[in-house]
Amino acid sequence: MSEKLNFEVPTMAQMMARGEEPEILFWVGCAGSYDERAQKITRDICKILHHVGIKYAVLGTEESCTGDPAKRAGNEFLFQMQAMANIELLNGYNIKKIVTGCPHCFNTIKNEYPGLGGSYEVIHHTQLIQQLIDEGKLKAEGGESFKGRRITYHDPCYLGRGNGVYEAPRKALEILDAQLLEMKRCKSGGLCCGAGGAQMFKEPEKGHKDINIERIEEALELQPAVIAAGCPFCMTMLRDGVKLKDQEQNVQVLDIAEITVKANGL
Repeated sequence: MSEKLNFEVPTMAQMMARGEEPEILFWVGCAGSYDERAQKITRDICKILHHVGIKYAVLGTEESCTGDPAKRAGNEFLFQMQAMANIELLNGYNIKKIVTGCPHCFNTIKNEYPGLGGSYEVIHHTQLIQQLIDEGKLKAEGGESFKGRRITYHDPCYLGRGNGVYEAPRKALEILDAQLLEMKRCKSGGLCCGAGGAQMFKEPEKGHKDINIERIEEALELQPAVIAAGCPFCMTMLRDGVKLKDQEQNVQVLDIAEITVKANGL
């Protein structure tokens, strides 16, 4: 990672060696670990956790893929192998609560791990941010002002339609005093960015238009200054769309965690 954090992010192994347990495990995910753009979101989630004083840890090199892409691509055997290895690790560390910045990891650990022996309280980072705003621990002051700026939020499939989480990310944006605009297709009628269901890792089928282009055209109709995202896969697709439309100078694509960090001056 290029940017250095001015605090230590402890691993579960280090915490266990000290005889301590975290309040929450931060599940980073593959994108948050390896994708350069998504690493910025990872750092900002850590900044938020550190700022509010939540005792947390990451798995570090012990973390591996949840198995979501394998399952969506139809390889149930590989999914179960990956999932059971993770469950053994999580249960070995006596993990009770998990936060993640990836809706795919969120959905898989929350809904598919219990059937394989891994039951945890799993929350998405936008839910955590909403909770911290409600508790008065994050206030959107002391940093960059978003007042009056046009912002539209794209619902990730596995967070929105998959798990009914619509309000948490919007509440995190409402505190900014920005001008929030909804795309024609939003919430339960939202449109996929084109990356879900393991589509991220393959070439698209033949058609007249890629889904992310369709989605970005819908977003650009609103003339936003910021397109807010809550998923590293959506982030990639939306940024590619903005680039293709030659709108990089006019439109920023930012994760809710990044917006929160900027607004709070962290």
